[in-house]
Amino acid sequence: MVKSVMVAYALWAVGGPLGLHHLYLGRDNHALLWILTLGGFGFGWVREVIRIPAYVGEANQVAKKERRRSSVIATPPISPVRFAGQVCVGIYFGTVALIGLNSLSFFYLIVLPLFVGAGVHLVSSVGQQTSDLQKTLTACFITSPIFYGSTLSPLPISLAASVTAAQHRRFKPPRTPGKAQDLGPRLYRLSLAWLAFSAPLAYCVFYNTTATLYYLSDCVAVMLDIFWFLPWLRSVLEYFLLMPYRILCALTGGGYYEETWKKVLEILLKEYTEREKEALQVSIHISLKRLKITS
Repeated sequence: MVKSVMVAYALWAVGGPLGLHHLYLGRDNHALLWILTLGGFGFGWVREVIRIPAYVGEANQVAKKERRRSSVIATPPISPVRFAGQVCVGIYFGTVALIGLNSLSFFYLIVLPLFVGAGVHLVSSVGQQTSDLQKTLTACFITSPIFYGSTLSPLPISLAASVTAAQHRRFKPPRTPGKAQDLGPRLYRLSLAWLAFSAPLAYCVFYNTTATLYYLSDCVAVMLDIFWFLPWLRSVLEYFLLMPYRILCALTGGGYYEETWKKVLEILLKEYTEREKEALQVSIHISLKRLKITS
């Protein structure tokens, strides 16, 4: 099916940072890159206002003469924009790995070079060009141990991988753009790639949120145990702690279920309060012994 420049521009305006126009033109790698970087950090999306006609022309390239010409050229010309994009996206992928997975013992030897290499190769595979993935990853694995433990290591690893990818660049074999009936599998592959990229960030957010909740529950336990000798005051504090849950239920139309909420609080505070009660019983027992001895 012939692609339309007007449709491509409309998709660029509506969902350009998410790569909708690239998905329409069958440029799945470009669409994935735009999804993960929100349109090349915004700059790539703006730059495409003058590039879309060329993209549509590539998608509609069906003449045997032009296909033969692409296959004759062994090595595409070097593009400074593509090289800069490889370096930036490689650093970006490496930074995401540093944020989410730096606690792994084999991070600098395996995880970081894999992430940086994936980012560089994704940019090098945009459009009609690609590079040797194996050699790009080899450059990453060789460079990463040199800068082991450094927070700036994504920069030299990305530079080495970008130079390697530029040296082994080549044209992709001619093929027709993605068809409408292939949209389901294409979206499925893009979704898997997005999940693989966002998993480290999700893990980091979940880990920090869990640690924060445990810290807050510890603070609440301390506050409630201060007033163990005043049950009515503790009840008042528990009432206000239940207030956010009541508001949420009022907004959603659900019941209060205070007993359930209290059970959740008890589970969070159980370990701390039991330790405090045991310590209090021990101290009382020691005091009674001392009173008996003195008497």
